[in-house]
Amino acid sequence: MTSVSALEGLKAIVTGGSRGIGLATAVALRSAGAHVLICGRSADALADALGLLRADGRATGLVASARIDVGEPDQAGQLVDAAVAQLGGLDILINNAGIGRFAPLAALSDKDWTETLHTNLSGVFYCCRAAIPVMRAGGQGWIVNVSSLAGQHPFAGGAAYCASKAALNALTESLMQEVRQERIRVSCVLPGSVDTRFGGRVRPEGASWKLSADDVARAIVDLLQHPPRSLPSRIELRPSMPRT
Repeated sequence: MTSVSALEGLKAIVTGGSRGIGLATAVALRSAGAHVLICGRSADALADALGLLRADGRATGLVASARIDVGEPDQAGQLVDAAVAQLGGLDILINNAGIGRFAPLAALSDKDWTETLHTNLSGVFYCCRAAIPVMRAGGQGWIVNVSSLAGQHPFAGGAAYCASKAALNALTESLMQEVRQERIRVSCVLPGSVDTRFGGRVRPEGASWKLSADDVARAIVDLLQHPPRSLPSRIELRPSMPRT
């Protein structure tokens, strides 16, 4: 007898879904039976990601994309509308879109500071605000915000990024307490070092000790399959064998 995934038929948005953790999460969600809409700012990257998702013959769920800047309130609303129109509803929101601008604070430009907070914090706020009414109407929902251990362990040169993630952790905690009585569960996943080209960084030699995007995606999908009585509100994910 074939078991049915708890995510079978659910409708999910993955922001920043054209690469890295977002794309890995979209693949994992579809493999678990969910319908998925990915968004991003690059039309070319979205087209490539959409092609990859559609080429997966094992997954049967719907897949769609939207070119969206989540840091713009109107566009965040359009993203939720697109999920309802193309997938038939919205059950899961994965707020993964994020950028990294790394420099000593005294050298950090106004633009880099503003863009980091704009995407990593305001974008999550706008998407959550747009999604909650739809989830309320459906009687349930999951919101998973992809943060970082950098929000708890700041480092030199990461003032903007670390501040944005610390604020995101607080936003997640507050929202979790606001909507948990409405069967909307809110969680934060905090990965440590992940082997991606995040922030435009080239993969360094010897980075195999880091987490992979697939590791983070698995943690997210496992989280979403917890029974309704369970709310793992914060998950910290570290490499098991860190660099020494």
